[in-house]
Amino acid sequence: MNSKEHLTMYQRAKSGIACILISAIFLFQSCGAYTFSGASIPEEMKTVSVQFFENNAMLVVPYLSSQFTEALKERIRNQSRLSIERGEAHANFEGRITDYTVRPVAIQGNERAGLTRITVTVNVKYTNALKPELSFEEPFSASQEFSLNQGPLEAQQQKLITVINRQLSELIFNRAFANW
Repeated sequence: MNSKEHLTMYQRAKSGIACILISAIFLFQSCGAYTFSGASIPEEMKTVSVQFFENNAMLVVPYLSSQFTEALKERIRNQSRLSIERGEAHANFEGRITDYTVRPVAIQGNERAGLTRITVTVNVKYTNALKPELSFEEPFSASQEFSLNQGPLEAQQQKLITVINRQLSELIFNRAFANW
């Protein structure tokens, strides 16, 4: 193959790659508000409000409310372009923590819990001011299991609650913005 043929082949490959890239750009632009996080937030939605989630569970962990509320805000900040507002917004999250339980799930031969499960349930009311038909009010629950052999509950609780809050915020975010 001479250098002229080699140059022509190179130019064809280069223009083919350019066509593929241009097609991909048009494809992503035509999809509107799709993001790689899986969220499908309408372009006109710019703001969201997250109210403080009060803890109404029978068993109260003092820091659970503030940590859950912040976890939900953090999820929105990290996975969307929405601005979090204190007042009126295009979307609003509010609700309360309705349940916090610690229960044995695996009993050992000596009638001690081999595994214990922490479950947190949050009732969430999501209001979409731009598309009210996408609004909802429903409970979300997440759990984590741990062994008392790894230490007392108090020593593990903070870490477990952080993981549970991450799970809950993902479920809620996906329900509101990814329609999962």
